[in-house]
Amino acid sequence: MTKSFRKKDIAPGPEEPSVLRHLCDRLPGMAALLDADGLVVHANAAFAAVVGGSAGSLVGRKLIEMAHPEDAGALADCLRVAVDTRAEAAFRVTAGDGSWRNLELAAAPLVVPGDPVAVIAEARDVTERRREDAALRRSEERYALATRGADDGIWDWDLAADRIEYSPRWKAMVGAEEDQISDRPSEWFDRVHPEDLDALRADIAAHLQGESTRFHNEHRLLGRDGSHVWVLSRGAAIRDEQGQARRLTGTTTDITERKAAEQLLQHLAVHDALTGLPNRKAFLDRLFRSLRRAQRAGGYQFAILFLDLDRFKLVNDSLGHVTGDQLLISLAARLTDCLRPGDLVAHLGGDEFGLLVDHLQSPFDASHVAERVQKALTAPFKVGGQEVFASASIGVAFSASGYERPEDLLRDADTAMYRAKSLGSGRTQIFDQEMHTRALARFMLETDLRRALERREFCLRYQPVVSLRTGRIGGFEALVRWNHPERGLLLPADFLSVAEETGVVVPMTSWILKEACSQIRAWQALPGGASLSISVNLASPDVAQPEVVEAVWEALSASGLAGRHLRLEITESTIMKDLEGVIPLLLALKDLGIGIDIDDFGTGYSSLSYLHRLPTDALKVDRSFVGRSESPGEAAIVRTIVELAHSLDRQVIAEGIETAAQLSLLRSLRCEYGQGFHFSRPLTPGDAEALIVRNPSW
Repeated sequence: MTKSFRKKDIAPGPEEPSVLRHLCDRLPGMAALLDADGLVVHANAAFAAVVGGSAGSLVGRKLIEMAHPEDAGALADCLRVAVDTRAEAAFRVTAGDGSWRNLELAAAPLVVPGDPVAVIAEARDVTERRREDAALRRSEERYALATRGADDGIWDWDLAADRIEYSPRWKAMVGAEEDQISDRPSEWFDRVHPEDLDALRADIAAHLQGESTRFHNEHRLLGRDGSHVWVLSRGAAIRDEQGQARRLTGTTTDITERKAAEQLLQHLAVHDALTGLPNRKAFLDRLFRSLRRAQRAGGYQFAILFLDLDRFKLVNDSLGHVTGDQLLISLAARLTDCLRPGDLVAHLGGDEFGLLVDHLQSPFDASHVAERVQKALTAPFKVGGQEVFASASIGVAFSASGYERPEDLLRDADTAMYRAKSLGSGRTQIFDQEMHTRALARFMLETDLRRALERREFCLRYQPVVSLRTGRIGGFEALVRWNHPERGLLLPADFLSVAEETGVVVPMTSWILKEACSQIRAWQALPGGASLSISVNLASPDVAQPEVVEAVWEALSASGLAGRHLRLEITESTIMKDLEGVIPLLLALKDLGIGIDIDDFGTGYSSLSYLHRLPTDALKVDRSFVGRSESPGEAAIVRTIVELAHSLDRQVIAEGIETAAQLSLLRSLRCEYGQGFHFSRPLTPGDAEALIVRNPSW
């Protein structure tokens, strides 16, 4: 670093500014003149060459703005101090080629009357030195590693004399003292595990013959206590001028812990950590081998059982996941006891298990295993300090169906399991092609359903809700339809259950709310339509989402519909799934001024002691009761529901009215509203509007 300028180096005078710049330009290193704010007043060519650009282009720029963001603070502190006293800083600047250069800067105060210069800064480029320092550090680190590696056993083999000098560490690896190992090669090779010896000799021979640049082999050595130590031996031959190997020198490293870790990882890769059973990957690998064998040997057959615990979620939710895990561990043990020699059980994940029943003599062999499993599950499990009863649904698929891929066989067993589960707990079902056809159709339906909303394939139909007192239309129920591009117009029975299971019903309901509210708001402008209301059904997943309140509010706000003209229908079974959780949701919806109706009343189980607590406005009598109300027994049921509703100060809406006799009975019971084919089928928006204008009376 050249000497820094000081005040006394420049005598004041009228020519000082130009003299100062001239001196700056003549400095051999990088130099710049800065004002009190750190702006460049002048820079020499050496400085500009590193930073990039011409010396003139740097004038007026702040030096700290050229620095790396991480270094700007330290540089700013240095320049602030340099106004009064000498200061130094190290920082990085962007070079003309876009790379970062490391600079060391020394700055000192410089005051010349009439000149804005306050600081002279000299710098030097130390980028290469920094790189050399980093390389030196890396070299030192490698040396330290090599030093630590001296813990390896070292050996030197004189090939001509056939003698090997073993280091003390090598002898210690096999549990021998210094004087217990001779210099014979047999001290090494006699201790090698018989399974590893041939490969070790082959690798050494290949290297000595020049077929490899280095000798490298992993093998086991017998220790003094009778156990084997895994080692890695590496070496290189020293050759004469003719290329013949004269010596072989190398090291032996104890890799026992690494091998144990590798074996553990290999085990974990194909085994379930919880149950210790083979996992899905191992199960599929076994299926693949069994399928190949079945293709080669015509008489070989096997089957797989796909098992899923019934109501396992209830165990986790009620007793905790620890108890759930203990149940899975106990189940794994029982399943293992049910197998024959050669069979396999695997934990596929969650509460799912796979069983491979090998060497079938007949399909009954697999059925017998399934029966043993179901019987084994009848006894309670003792987990978490209490008894837990469990059952399972089992699907069976046979290899005789000509499978090519193990995944397809597992898929069909899974399909059969879901069929068994749909029939009730503790069932077993054997896969047939019809199941696959149904499963494929459901998959296609689910795929199409997920796209239907964005493709605007849903539409609404409107069924009049008639006041049985006046005989006039009091409102409509919005009923969703799916205009499927290939299957035509689909009713909710064709897709609603899938929509609920996949969650598509939640955004679908939001769309229905907005569409229905906008439509009824438009019809309210028609003559006689001011009091019309609209009813929208909420599915079980809708009720489970707190966002449904926001969706209702958005639909009302967007349409301008008053809350009193919107009614939401929730089925009795949906309410009873989570009664205590539903009540706050209903109260929040009531705060918006809307009406709440219990749909399909009488078809599920509800506690009358809770019914009065529900903030609802009406009960809807299910069509199954109304349709049979002309018989005395069914009429009594309808009468009981109507009287119950009225005693709770609730209105009654009867659905499914198809005959004049049914209508007459309901009127005699003072039922407030009704709907059904006797009045009208669900209508398109245009037909519904025409019906409103016609204003019929029943």
